[in-house]
Amino acid sequence: MLFSSGWRGSVLALFSGGLLVGGAVSGTALWALSGLTEPLPGPWRAWPPVLAAALGVLREAGVLRIALPQNARQIPQAVLQRDVRRGALRFGFELGTGVRTYVSSTAPYVLAAGLLFARPDLPAALLIGACFGAGRALTALLGSLRGPVDRLRAITVAITVVTLVSLTLLLLG
Repeated sequence: MLFSSGWRGSVLALFSGGLLVGGAVSGTALWALSGLTEPLPGPWRAWPPVLAAALGVLREAGVLRIALPQNARQIPQAVLQRDVRRGALRFGFELGTGVRTYVSSTAPYVLAAGLLFARPDLPAALLIGACFGAGRALTALLGSLRGPVDRLRAITVAITVVTLVSLTLLLLG
């Protein structure tokens, strides 16, 4: 496993750096696509992220069962076996984009809806994408600590609730 005791700090740094860069690339792509929503009037752009966040809270709390659109494949182990350092960077990048991997939480989809409809400027989109990568790094780190799964569920519920409240306040403000 990536966070086992045999791995060196430099490999972990490369993995985390890959996560941040991959997330920033996804943020940039969503920012570019957000131009398609610009012609919509303000309320038409404001409500989809709030609706996505509300559905996300209900899904994470176990009230609704909603299948997420995703690529339900894992990144091949061969990526890490060829060259450990390059593999850690590539694995982090691919995981950071959220495109080639399994994403079990609703929060990234809510974040994507927010980016598509809120139309932030490019630096904000880069930062938001990098924060997604940092969140994936945090999830991997928490998983390596062998903590209870309930703690991860509580974190994902809290993230979607905070996102819902934030988007609602932005909409009303």
